[in-house]
Amino acid sequence: MIVDAVRTPSAKGRVGGGLADVHPVDLLAQTFQRLLERHPAVDPGTVDDVIVGCVSQVGEQSATPGRMAWLGAGFPAHVPATTIDRKCGSSQQSVHFAAQGIRSGEYDIVVAGGVESMSRVVMGSARMGADPYGAMVAQRYAPGLVSQGVAAELVAARWKLDRGALDEYSVRSHLLAAAAQESGAFDREIVPITTADGVFARDESIRAGSTVEKLAGLKAVFETPELSERFPDVDWSVTAGNSSQITDGASALLVMSRAKAEELGLSPRARVHSMAVVGDDPLLMLTGPIPATHKVLDRSGLSLSDIDHVEVNEAFAPVPLSWLAEFAIDPAKVNPRGGAIALGHPLGASGGRLMTTMLHALEDNDQQFGLQLMCEAGGMANATIIERL
Repeated sequence: MIVDAVRTPSAKGRVGGGLADVHPVDLLAQTFQRLLERHPAVDPGTVDDVIVGCVSQVGEQSATPGRMAWLGAGFPAHVPATTIDRKCGSSQQSVHFAAQGIRSGEYDIVVAGGVESMSRVVMGSARMGADPYGAMVAQRYAPGLVSQGVAAELVAARWKLDRGALDEYSVRSHLLAAAAQESGAFDREIVPITTADGVFARDESIRAGSTVEKLAGLKAVFETPELSERFPDVDWSVTAGNSSQITDGASALLVMSRAKAEELGLSPRARVHSMAVVGDDPLLMLTGPIPATHKVLDRSGLSLSDIDHVEVNEAFAPVPLSWLAEFAIDPAKVNPRGGAIALGHPLGASGGRLMTTMLHALEDNDQQFGLQLMCEAGGMANATIIERL
């Protein structure tokens, strides 16, 4: 059962961003504090485990950040923590592990979530120029796997998504997020973070004035002569404007058994209905949400028509657009409050951020079922169906 879910505001992941001066451990510690402050009936010492997603586990994020954040928050030292890296789906996987532990009877209460300070721990810094594949993978996938940006280009080419479609979708993301922000739809899910400059409490990545014309002036960023020769059918349309933003952020969910919630007098807000994880083509890399959808629906006994709200992580615009091309669903149900193109993609925290936003939207709209999908590096994907209670 999901008792609560919160996230920090989205901050630009660069020098001068709203959270750039906050150590990632402190960022997550404050998020934990805000989460548990909302539930005085929960003794932090009764939490069985803290499961935290984090992708770049190096530098300031190298010392089991969930453990350090729990200690930094002032909570009991006997509560353990672990770190999950399923790339972009890391904190979504954290929720899966929490739910699985509770279902098995091993856990009663878990804090699950994620953190990524992309301004302080630069994306890819864990690799530091090393070969992450090895000879056997290189041999199997010769002439070689590609970056996620190039994979997004391959997805766009396969589904015949042109530059205009990518930019139009990206403007949609910003406009929907701006409307949600203006209406106060994000207010309940955001917890404020104290910084040296004051309290940071509002997403700063949304560009309410985004237009297709402005995005059309941006340069495609992944084209090289070598790649153009290798992939002659690619039009090279992926830009900074139709990709997710590099941001700082954290998310946290309070997950517990129904029996424990009843014992504490708490009312769960949702339950984890069904879960799935899949592997898919590591070259295309970003297509995993498609088979993950089929798998989780088969497991759930639900059909897509039962789903009221869908979150498909906007790592790049071709990801939700290719998913929409494969499924008969009203596009208005997909990322109705914008996505990572507008709200950013703090890697390890994004799964929790999407689930937090989806839960609040289901409540606000008196809806029942939400489906969350995350494409992940290496050609994987998590899928989760939650049911609002």
